[in-house]
Amino acid sequence: MVKEKIGFIGGGKMGEALSKGIINAKLNTPDKIMVSDVITERCKLLTKEIGIKTTQNNKDIASFADVIILAVKPQMMNEVLSNLKNDITHRHLVVSIAAGIPIRFIESRLPEGIRIIRVMPNTPCLIGASATAFASGKYATNADGQLVFHLFNAVGRVFQLDEKYLDAVTGLSGSGPAYVYMIIEALSDGGVKMGLPRDVATILAAQTVLGAAKMVLETGQHPAQLKDAVTSPGGTTIEGISKLEDGGLRSAMINAVESATVKSRKLGELL
Repeated sequence: MVKEKIGFIGGGKMGEALSKGIINAKLNTPDKIMVSDVITERCKLLTKEIGIKTTQNNKDIASFADVIILAVKPQMMNEVLSNLKNDITHRHLVVSIAAGIPIRFIESRLPEGIRIIRVMPNTPCLIGASATAFASGKYATNADGQLVFHLFNAVGRVFQLDEKYLDAVTGLSGSGPAYVYMIIEALSDGGVKMGLPRDVATILAAQTVLGAAKMVLETGQHPAQLKDAVTSPGGTTIEGISKLEDGGLRSAMINAVESATVKSRKLGELL
């Protein structure tokens, strides 16, 4: 467990997923986590489902927490920081999970010397399967980096990178779950088209994606090698792969990551 109290500004899907993930990993207890959200019903739901403290006042988070996690939409960041600049002190570690917001932007709106770390997780942190990368600001210490690594490593895999790579991380793993859900849905649709019951087709599709991913992670083999191992000459798999190539699957996925990366960069440039 970690000794620091953790406060989330923003009780949306990521704030909920991270707080649940931290509790499920037994890194912290519900009484040491607080979430702020402007929507009363959202606060009530989080308290009921997770048992954490909630508030509608961001200043309560600054008073309560040692680690403040900014889990708000990029467009809200300027307003949130302006309202908190007199409440965040050097005892706080500020962690931003907002897509596209550079560390320099946060530093420029808070007192000199505040420790800041920018993180890009994804929603599978809820089930301990997040893919996360983070970069440290100039005032963040090694201990701060170790704390963030510890928190996010408990809910998935973590990489410490230079900040220049985080927009690409956003485009790949930050947005990536949505791409994979579309693939699972499409595989399920294909199974239904060929006569399988929907519930069976969806489970088969999801388990297939899970198993393929585990093969990549656990064998360390290149995806192309694993693909070739399934692809017999003149067999069913090469027929399917041929259709995927005709449909431009490979280029579509590359373009999706590129477009999401560019969007993340633009979010920072518009500030």
